[in-house]
Order: sequence, then C-alpha cells, then structure tokens
Amino acid sequence: MNLDMNEPNNTAVDAVQRAMSQGAILSDVQNVCPDGTKAWMLCLGYLEADEGFLVRAGNTSLASNKDAARGNKRRLLPMYCVLIEHPYEGLILWETGSGSHYPELCGPVFNDVFPRVIYEPHHDLKAAIESTGHSYRDIKAVVIGHLHVDHAGGLDIFKGTDTPIWCHERELKSAFFSVATGADFGVYLPHYLDLGLNWKTFTETELDFAQGITLHHFPGHTEGLIGMQLNLPHDGTFIFTGDLFHVKENYYDGVPQGWLARDHPAWFNSYQRVKRLQHRTKGKVIMGHDSTTCDSIWNWKGASPLV
Repeated sequence: MNLDMNEPNNTAVDAVQRAMSQGAILSDVQNVCPDGTKAWMLCLGYLEADEGFLVRAGNTSLASNKDAARGNKRRLLPMYCVLIEHPYEGLILWETGSGSHYPELCGPVFNDVFPRVIYEPHHDLKAAIESTGHSYRDIKAVVIGHLHVDHAGGLDIFKGTDTPIWCHERELKSAFFSVATGADFGVYLPHYLDLGLNWKTFTETELDFAQGITLHHFPGHTEGLIGMQLNLPHDGTFIFTGDLFHVKENYYDGVPQGWLARDHPAWFNSYQRVKRLQHRTKGKVIMGHDSTTCDSIWNWKGASPLV
C-alpha cells in the first residue's frame, strides 16, 4: 500500500504544524520527507509459529487452569518490506523478507519451527517491488533492521551489485560471528551474509539517514537491531520497530518477548524509548509481525491487502 497520498499544496511546514497540533514535539518531527515522497508497505508472505516464541509465558498453564483442555496457540506472522521513493535519495528499501528460497535454505528443522505457510508469486521481493512500477535494480540503498533470515534473507538478490546494504555495526558483527561460530546459527544464515555485498554500518544511537528518515538503535531482540522513523509529509510519522516487538502485545501491553528474547534489560530500555518516541511524534507504531497492525495498513484508505 502507498503510505503517502501525495496530496498537492502541502509542504514540510504544513506537516510539522499538523503534527504539533496533535501534541508532537518540534525537534522530533521537523525532519520531514520532501514533498513528492511515496512509500509502499509490501507483503512478502507469512510465517507461522508457536505463541511461546513471541510473548512471554505464551501457551503456558497456571495453577488455576492446569486441568483445562487447551491446544497450543499458533500465530500467523506477516513479513513485509517498505519501499520509499525519495525525491533526493532515490529508491530506499527497508528490509527484504525471507527470500524466495527460504524453505530449501533453512532446512527441515527450522521449517518445522517457523514454516512459511503463505507465499504466492506476488509475495516474491522482486515482484512486490515491480508492483509499484519500480525494479529492484533501481534501489539506491537497502536498510536492514536486523539480520535474521525472515528480515534479511532476500538480500541475495543484491549479490553482484554495488547497492549499499546498511545496518548497525553491532548487528553486522553479531550476525557474522553467529554464522562463523554457530553461536546463533539458524536465525542467521550464510547464503545472504555474503562478504561480497556492499555493507555499510553506523554506530550512533540515532542517525538521520535521509531527509525524513531517522534510524534508531533499539537493542534487545538482537544487540544491533534498529528501527526506522519515517516522517511523511501528508500521512505523518510511522515507526517501524522490526522485531523489537513481534506482535502488538509486546508494545501495547508491555509483555516481553517469549523464547526469541535475548537481552531483557536492553529490550525493556528500548521498549521505553519507543514509547517516548511515539508520545513525542504521535506516530503509528508498526511491529515486526503483527497481523492486525499490518492489515490495518494494507486496508487503509480503501486499499486491498497484498495477500
């Protein structure tokens, strides 16, 4: 779906004034994408997983219900990318999904835990980009929130190109270490963690990546995870958190992640920072895999989900 309708006669000043009229703080919303910016949130298929991976104590029993008959609840997990058509920077891609060969490359054990259950031809990364009238060959920069396979597996289409691939320095080091030593093998895989890609990193906690695009370091799920703040000129602020929050309970209810959690104190600090950022910008928070949130974007303004 196109996140910004590109209505005429609106300017960055108008955007800032609209945000401030809703209670936003000037310093957090004044970096606005230029007029003419367009953004698409594109569906790249669906995984499925046991709820226990996503929310702490998911699928566990209590003394008060230990005798109740129940099955293990599973969650449908959309994957997506965001394509930004930026008047000054060209095409910018936020994340890539799992890649077209996810089942074969991940192997039977991983597929038993995190199977890809919906994947149609239009969910392919190249096809999804082409649905906007663009080609992946025209992308000027890729930004990866974190390098787990369901967010970065599609990087293999950029092999043999000089397209810059941006991530936090701590994420790149952690991912390559994990593959080289087997420390976290499975969620990180070697087929897309290729030394031949044009890797670019940063170390800042907050980086103004381009006009209207700010990257925030949000460790917890992984030590180098970043989120993207996108200040659009007409539709306001979107905060893409990646897997800092897998599902809405992680953000709205403050329920920590389940078995996929890594560093809880870091996660909690990042959670608090996102809460404050949303309060200061009045932005829309988009989690990594929440079906309800994704559907609300894909159905927004009458658009049909790309399922």
